[in-house]
Amino acid sequence: MTAAVVIFCTATGLLFLALWLCYDRRDHQRFENKRRRTTFHCIRCDCIYEAPGDIELCRCPKCGHENARLKF
Repeated sequence: MTAAVVIFCTATGLLFLALWLCYDRRDHQRFENKRRRTTFHCIRCDCIYEAPGDIELCRCPKCGHENARLKF
């Protein structure tokens, strides 16, 4: 009886540990993808937009004007 309880508690603990690691890895990947985006401000149509990666120039999705990245 006590061995079954110990096995059940250990299995439950391992399940929660595996779920925690899985969701932590997923959330970290989402954060990294969001962090690695570059923000641009179009000087022609005043649109603010993002592009993936670390690029210096990108075309505006509204008017097509090529803009430099927004620097803070």
